[in-house]
Amino acid sequence: MSSTQGIELRPVAHRQDGQFDDLTSRNVVDSASGKSGDPETQLASTASVIRTGEDGSDVAAVSPAQAKIYRWRSRIYFAALCYSYFLEGWNDGSLGPLLPRIQKYYNIGLDVVSLLFVFMTLGFIGGAMANVYLNQRIGFGKVVVVGAVLQLAGYIMIAPAGPFVLMNVGVAFAGLGIAMQMAQCNGFVGSMKQHGIMAETRPAGLGAFVSPLVATHFSTVRHWSFHYVIAASIAASNIVCLAVVFRLRRQEDVLADAGQVALPGETPAQAPQAPQTSSGGRNAYTQILRVKEVHLLSIFCLIYVGVEVSLGGWIVTFVEEKRGGNATAGYISSGFFGGLMLGRIVLLWFNHKLGERWSILTYGALVIVLEVTIWTVPSLVENAVAVSLIGLLMGPMYPIMMNHSTALLPQWLRTGAMGYIAGIGQTGSAVLPLVTGLLASKFGIGALQPL
Repeated sequence: MSSTQGIELRPVAHRQDGQFDDLTSRNVVDSASGKSGDPETQLASTASVIRTGEDGSDVAAVSPAQAKIYRWRSRIYFAALCYSYFLEGWNDGSLGPLLPRIQKYYNIGLDVVSLLFVFMTLGFIGGAMANVYLNQRIGFGKVVVVGAVLQLAGYIMIAPAGPFVLMNVGVAFAGLGIAMQMAQCNGFVGSMKQHGIMAETRPAGLGAFVSPLVATHFSTVRHWSFHYVIAASIAASNIVCLAVVFRLRRQEDVLADAGQVALPGETPAQAPQAPQTSSGGRNAYTQILRVKEVHLLSIFCLIYVGVEVSLGGWIVTFVEEKRGGNATAGYISSGFFGGLMLGRIVLLWFNHKLGERWSILTYGALVIVLEVTIWTVPSLVENAVAVSLIGLLMGPMYPIMMNHSTALLPQWLRTGAMGYIAGIGQTGSAVLPLVTGLLASKFGIGALQPL
C-alpha cells in the first residue's frame, strides 16, 4: 500500500447520551493501529458497527452476508405467517356456499342458521380479549400455536356433522383460535421494516378464494361436512409450521433473529417503552381503551368485516332464491373473495397514486353503486360480475386500515391493540349477517342488498 493511499475509517459509534460505544470504538482503534493485522483488511471485514438511522436513532449496520441471512429469515417468518393468513381466509370463505345445505340438513330457517355467525364472532371477541393478557404472559410464539390448536379443535367438532349445537361450538372454537393468531400475526408484521407491503400482500384473500370452490363441491355431495376434514388437515399442518419456524419464542426474540431490532437494550425503531406497573394485563387493557384511534379503527373494521361477511356469506342464498341459480352458485362467492385477493395487488399502484384516504372513499362510493345494481338488475350474469367487482374494490381497504394502525399505535401496545381492533371488527361479522338473516326470514333474502 502506498504512503499516499489513505485508510478509510468507519465512523465511531456513539450513544444518544454522547458517550462512545466502548466496544465498537476499541475495535476501530485496534484495527487502525494494526493490532489485529492489516488495517484495511480488518476494517473491511468489520461485521457490525453502529450508524445513525434516518430518524436520528442508532441502528446496527451489518455485513452483506449477515444482511442476506436476515432477509431470508424475515421471508421465512413472513411465509409462515402467510399460512395462518391463508387459513383465516379459508375459514371466511367456507360458510357461504354451505349455508343452503346446512339449512336443509338441519331443517332450520335463515334466522337460526345465522347463529353460526354469532357463535363464530363470540369466539373472535374472546380471542381478542384473551390475546392482550396472553401476549404479555406467554408471548408470541406460544400464543400462535395455542390459537392454531383451538382452530383445529373447532374443525374437528364440525367435521362429523353432529348436532347443530356442536357445530356452533365448533365455529366458536375456530373463531377463538383465528383471533389469537391474527392478533399476533398483525402485530408481528406491523413491527417489521417492510410492514406496509407485507400487510397489503397477505394471502387471506387467496384462502377465501379457494375455499368456496371446495365448499361448493361438498355442498352437492352427501357428506357436506367433510369440507372441514380438509380444513382440519390444513390447520394441523399450520400448527407444525408455526411451532417449527418460531420455536415458541417471544416476538422480540424472533425479530432480533431477523435483524429487525436496533441496539442491544433498545426497542425496535426506538419505540416507547411500556409503563412498568404491577397490574400487568390490566394496565395494557386500560392503555388500549384510552387510545382514541383504537375505537375509530374498530368502528371502521366492524363495518368493513360486517359487509364482507354478509355479502360473501349470503350472496349464494340470494342468487339461488332471487336469480334462479343452482348449487353451483357457490362459485359466485368464490368470485367475490377472488376479487378481494386481486384488489390487494392490482390496485396497489392506484392506492399510492391517489392516496390511501381518497382511495378508500372512491372504492366505497363505487361499491355502493354496484350494490344498487345487484339489487335492481334481475340478471344472474350482471350480479355475478358486480359481486366480483365489489370484492376487487373492497380488497385494499382492510390492509390500508391495518397499515395505518401500525403508524398510529405505540409499539408496545400494537399487538394487543390490533387484536382488539380485529376482535371488535369481527363483531360486524355477526351483527350484520344476523340482522340480514332475521330480515330475510321475514321479508325474504332480497333484504340483503338494501342492508
